[in-house]
Amino acid sequence: MSNYVAHDALVGEPEVLEDAVTAANPATSPAWLRLKSAATSLQASQAQDGSIPVAADHADAAAHVGVIAAAIDELAPLFPHDAAYLAAVTRDFTRWSTEGFGVPDFFDSLMAFQPQQQRADGIRHLVVFPMYTQNGSANRFVEAVLIEVIWPEFIDELEQEYTNELFMPIRFLDFTPGYDTNSAVLFPETVAMRQIPSFTWGAIFADREAARFRRVVRAAAEITRLELPADAAALLDDQHLTEETFVMWDLIHDRTHMRGDLPFDPFMIKQRMPFFLYSLEELRCDLTAFRESVTIERDENASPEARRHAKLVQYAVIFDRIFRFSISGTRVRNYDGLGGQLLFAWMHQHHVLHWTDTRLTFDWEAVPDVVIALGKRIDDLYWASIDRPKKAHWLAAYDMIAETLTPNPASQWARGLPLDVLAGAPKGYTDLVLDDEFPLSMFFEALDKKMKPVIESTAGLTGRD
Repeated sequence: MSNYVAHDALVGEPEVLEDAVTAANPATSPAWLRLKSAATSLQASQAQDGSIPVAADHADAAAHVGVIAAAIDELAPLFPHDAAYLAAVTRDFTRWSTEGFGVPDFFDSLMAFQPQQQRADGIRHLVVFPMYTQNGSANRFVEAVLIEVIWPEFIDELEQEYTNELFMPIRFLDFTPGYDTNSAVLFPETVAMRQIPSFTWGAIFADREAARFRRVVRAAAEITRLELPADAAALLDDQHLTEETFVMWDLIHDRTHMRGDLPFDPFMIKQRMPFFLYSLEELRCDLTAFRESVTIERDENASPEARRHAKLVQYAVIFDRIFRFSISGTRVRNYDGLGGQLLFAWMHQHHVLHWTDTRLTFDWEAVPDVVIALGKRIDDLYWASIDRPKKAHWLAAYDMIAETLTPNPASQWARGLPLDVLAGAPKGYTDLVLDDEFPLSMFFEALDKKMKPVIESTAGLTGRD
């Protein structure tokens, strides 16, 4: 009897330990590792639209799909809140395989995935879809990602005022190659599906945003000899604090796309506009988050945590915009880069940012009002443009930016568009916008050379790195 008990303990104990480890971190689960490997192998046979066009590849693809489906079934008990989705995505994989690996259609499983209904700190999700990854891969390959929700208590408080039911702040646990990139979002519109539904959620990887911010700002502060205020310096030493700060920033930014005096579709999905219009829209949302954070910081009725993070959001907006956005990516219609350049130049020309004796300094007490004034300038442009034709709005927006940033010397827009273009279709306007309509200043050219290796090193970065 005693020998049987001892033997049973030796066999069962490792399984219990393995189950506990998997529950604590599903990224270590053998089932997840099999799923990840199978999805990555499957990508080698997929075309950009997600299909597998070569019939000779179908047998191996079916085997990989079988591994994926079995792994999802094995992992499903770890995600009981996603039971309907995980069952649906297994069905979609099976149907895709049995129907011959055409362009994948995962509409049904996407509709079953509703993570915004479980916004509580620490809740985890297993997400597997054929999808492209924004700022990552343009291929609709099968990607898999393990994520964890970030939802601190003070965000619950703020969400009562800044309601945003679609917003999902998350962190990485593990991912397939499409996310070993600069992609920091998980959006339903990236999924391969037969029709476009009304989307009910949008997820942002706050851990990647925070980790990139900390690495880039630390290097930029050293290069520019910027002496950071103590509370701003704390962001560089505390990943968790910085993640929460980005959650607050993103909460307000994301909802702003749908609010305000907007002369156009807030997400600009069906419009082809000069890239500097997108710059103003993204900057408008960031400066709204900045303005609201100033209000919260000064509100004695707000909780101490909300007020503390509100101050940190202000630093995050400024430093991420001027140090990372301005010099990230190419100079081909870089609308985020242009927004960062505009914020820097505006602060410099309003004498709250100084580059003197090769040292960067700020007049921090005066910064909030100056930054808020730039946001108001954009808001005023939008308000006036409700009564303007589209092309007149474009011209007014260009003039507003050109008051602060110097256009490319070769710019046709700066010299004045020809009469036949002015009288013609909007396409003529966009065709004459240079890829680099507002080039980097000498300050940013020098900073770019020193910072480029740092910024390139942030691809694939997570809060664990």
